[in-house]
Amino acid sequence: MTQIQQSFQVPFTYNVIFTENMFSLENEIFINFLKDFGSTTFRKKILFLIDAGVAKTNAYLPDAIKNYFANQESITLVSEILVFEGGEKVKNDPQVLDAILQAIDKHRIDRHSFVAAIGGGAFLDVTGYASAIAHRGVKHIRIPSTVLSQNDSGVGVKNGVNFFGKKNFLGTFAPPIAVFNDANFLRTLSDRDWRSGISEAIKVALIKDLAFFEWLETNAEAMAKRDEAVMFHQIFRSAELHVQHISSGDPFELGSARPLDFGHWAAHKLEYLTNFEIRHGEAVAIGIALDSVYSHLKGQISAEELARIITLLKTLGFDIYHPALAENDKINLWKGLQEFQEHLGGELTITLLSALGKGVEVHEIDFELMKQSVDVLKIS
Repeated sequence: MTQIQQSFQVPFTYNVIFTENMFSLENEIFINFLKDFGSTTFRKKILFLIDAGVAKTNAYLPDAIKNYFANQESITLVSEILVFEGGEKVKNDPQVLDAILQAIDKHRIDRHSFVAAIGGGAFLDVTGYASAIAHRGVKHIRIPSTVLSQNDSGVGVKNGVNFFGKKNFLGTFAPPIAVFNDANFLRTLSDRDWRSGISEAIKVALIKDLAFFEWLETNAEAMAKRDEAVMFHQIFRSAELHVQHISSGDPFELGSARPLDFGHWAAHKLEYLTNFEIRHGEAVAIGIALDSVYSHLKGQISAEELARIITLLKTLGFDIYHPALAENDKINLWKGLQEFQEHLGGELTITLLSALGKGVEVHEIDFELMKQSVDVLKIS
């Protein structure tokens, strides 16, 4: 046998930067980052894409961006600031992906230029995917605008769109060059969106950090009442735990395990079953509750531990049950489990709980017991 073996490593480094009013003329963090990144020998371009929900509640934003880049010698702002509908439905609309790619082509955004996206997690998924496949990858900057995207999806390495009726069927692992978490965007969120993303913090605390879970318990009412200092601490710690896991584990999911998807196998299916009427974070809260009940029925966590999880979710204002879970004698939920395995392939691997703050991977699900878990949630 004759063969050539090739092996190389590509390092990835990016910062998650916390700031406020990032397009204020007095705030030079963003413009200095752009100036210092990459080559300084030629003028760079930047294209902005904005989630329509963000544009509506922050009407000042396009003008602020234009003023921010006025008279900059090393950075050219593309004159056209594009606005697209956000939310999970954007990941089901191929026309949005096409429009973003057309804009990258039209404005000649090359590998030395930037695509900056401002929006929620689903919007960042689409814009990140478009950036990753244009020219085999143009530089992407994420500016998450929701609690969920600032503490989880916006700081990660995954991009994607839905296809064939399956969540994230098309996608890439393509880290951004930077993430800018601007606290100002959170102030315009509805109470529903303010709360929704906290479920991802509960998720990562339950599988990784008991002390953080206890902190969430202590501060749940304050977060529900929109205490900014408490919420910003929650976002920082959640983002920190997410990026620590990505860097220390299996960032491109080459194996069969996805610990950070605790509670997600049911959540992904529930989003489809409700035609995305419930937010991703709301579906995750239900998925966490479901897998926590199942963990208890399997004898892995105590009744007291389960009660603490359910109490935390309810204190924050989450529903822990949706009728779609029980539709069609719960067969749809079984299909969701199959789709979760198919998405990654290999051995079925689901993260459950062995204690508060400690996740455990299992490779089998007793679906009759899972059906009982749905019934328990219904009356909880």
